[in-house]
Amino acid sequence: MTDTLQGGYFKEGPEGAPAVVIIHEWWGLNAHLRGIADRFAAAGFTAFAIDLFGGQVAAAGDTATAQRLVDVLQWPAALASVGAARQALKTRAPGAKVGVVGFCIGGALALAAASKHPFDACVPFYGIPQPQVADLATISCPVLGHYAQHDDWCTPARVDALQKQLPGATLHRYDAHHAFFNDTRPEVYSKAQATLAWERTVGFLSAQLKA
Repeated sequence: MTDTLQGGYFKEGPEGAPAVVIIHEWWGLNAHLRGIADRFAAAGFTAFAIDLFGGQVAAAGDTATAQRLVDVLQWPAALASVGAARQALKTRAPGAKVGVVGFCIGGALALAAASKHPFDACVPFYGIPQPQVADLATISCPVLGHYAQHDDWCTPARVDALQKQLPGATLHRYDAHHAFFNDTRPEVYSKAQATLAWERTVGFLSAQLKA
């Protein structure tokens, strides 16, 4: 394992498996995100959940700390770290394809990273970067997005605009709230919608990365 892969949570998949870089929400690389990496490994992928907050994690419900961590995040450095994670995974297994998956701010970073690095697939969960961060029209890999209809950040109007920027992307809309995939947040979690989003994600990444 390279030094780059030591700055997060790494989970080995089957021999020769494709890989996914996973980008956390504004809470940081917590147990929930490590659990997602475990699920990807169980689904046949090598998974690396990157840590962009240097080991800092906001406790459940501590939105003030989470916002502070996001406010001090330097996007150019974060995108460089995502690209370095991709390269480290390629170095480990040169023939394996690598995708990127992100949640909330991680979803925004996943799209931005796909515009700057040659990922083979991109799956953002309820995240869209600001226009000054990245030119999404330069994304060349397949994109599968998951967005909530009841979301004050990634509003339906913003998702509509994203679809126009990425006419080839598949953007699913869910009758749910922001962060509906996070089963540690009962106030927004939707088991049915999260299960559907997971099945779609695994199917999409299997088709794009395992072929």
